[in-house]
Amino acid sequence: MKKLSVIFLITFFFMACTSSSSTDTTAAASKDSVTAAPAIALPYTAVYSSSFVPGKPADVLTVLNSYKAWQDNDMAALRATFGDAADTLIFANGMAIMTTGDSLVSGAKKYRDSLSKVELTFYAWTSNHSVDRNDEWVNVWYKEVDTHKTGKVDSTFYEDDNRLKDGKIVWASSHEQKYLKKKK
Repeated sequence: MKKLSVIFLITFFFMACTSSSSTDTTAAASKDSVTAAPAIALPYTAVYSSSFVPGKPADVLTVLNSYKAWQDNDMAALRATFGDAADTLIFANGMAIMTTGDSLVSGAKKYRDSLSKVELTFYAWTSNHSVDRNDEWVNVWYKEVDTHKTGKVDSTFYEDDNRLKDGKIVWASSHEQKYLKKKK
């Protein structure tokens, strides 16, 4: 019986160490079975889209470059990340503007000039392509610490949704979570 067990183990080990073609076939079959799984009935239907696949890494670079330009107070670099036509920005306070890239940067410069320092810490980002809408999105989660020239310091967590067209940001919506001051 011991000999039979040893022969079985050796045979099993030999089969496990064969070429990767059988593993590739198994992985492919496994992938097909996952994609062939029945759809789950969801209680809602997305108005915009629910069909997303991973997006372009180059779009992540564009979006992160816009944040880097903001942090470094480099308005020319910031301008290079936005489209030329009417861009839409929806700020965390609910204010929305639709303007050209040049006007957008002009307004941003006025606010940025009130700050002596901007520090950004990124927690995550993701790039997504909406299949049915053919849109590119980059979502970013980060913390911004603004030091005003008056000495006041603000810390805020943000989640921003950035839509890109032809590698440029054309729409952005920001959502914030402010730190609450501890009660004494």
